Amino acid sequence: MSKFDVLGSMNLRTKTLLAIGLSAFLLILVVLVSFFIDLSVITTDWTMMNQPPSLEHIFGTDWLGRDMFLRTLKGLGLSVQIGFFASILSSIVAVALAFLSSFNKYLDSFVAWFIDLFLSVPHLLLIILISISLGGGAFGVLVGVAFTHWTSLARVLRAEIKRIKTSEFVTISERLGKSKFWIARKQILPLVTTQIIVGTILIFPHAIMHEASVTFLGFGLSPHEPAIGIILSESMKYLATGDWWLALFPGLALLILVLLFDIAGENIKKMLDPTSANE
Repeated sequence: MSKFDVLGSMNLRTKTLLAIGLSAFLLILVVLVSFFIDLSVITTDWTMMNQPPSLEHIFGTDWLGRDMFLRTLKGLGLSVQIGFFASILSSIVAVALAFLSSFNKYLDSFVAWFIDLFLSVPHLLLIILISISLGGGAFGVLVGVAFTHWTSLARVLRAEIKRIKTSEFVTISERLGKSKFWIARKQILPLVTTQIIVGTILIFPHAIMHEASVTFLGFGLSPHEPAIGIILSESMKYLATGDWWLALFPGLALLILVLLFDIAGENIKKMLDPTSANE
């Protein structure tokens, strides 16, 4: 039996657990390795300028003789940290607004309008504006990404909360005099926790991609930061000279990381769906 037959024979639960395991392992590996890589290690070596991939430098070296493998790991670590905190913050905003909409019809109308307002503005443009207004840097990019990725999760949670509010047990609690806050905390929140977790996981790869896009365009992070977007931006000018490895390996590393988490999130979403949980 080939490896493709083995993968094809796996059920959805097994594939999901495999994707989660690989994603968690890669995430921990990237963060830990990047944390222990000191910037002083990625030194300039004029004798090793623009060297193609080799056993000594598996990703090659750049125009300053710096090891591209170490720079890529450091850049991925920074992108993962920004994406992680941005997805958490974005989910908190989504949950807060979704529950706010459940208190009365006026707040519900305001939240619906607020969601549509944010959806009408391109994410990338809004991230750039927020980042610039906060003075740039990692904090500006983090806040910019966080406050532009909450809309889809907020919309899903708002619809789910409205459905739960029509349930008989919620109606009984209201007749017993339970407060809206008590109902939201004790009865609604436990039922939407799954959607919150899945939504946060799905936000994470998008947050990483938008962080890389913003830094690629030259906004937010300092050019001296070893961010993936900055590495890719700097590498573009050297493609014409045949130094293909400068952009290929960092780009592939970013793509693999994003796709792995996106697949994990989608599989978790399917696994928790009653119609496909037994596949």
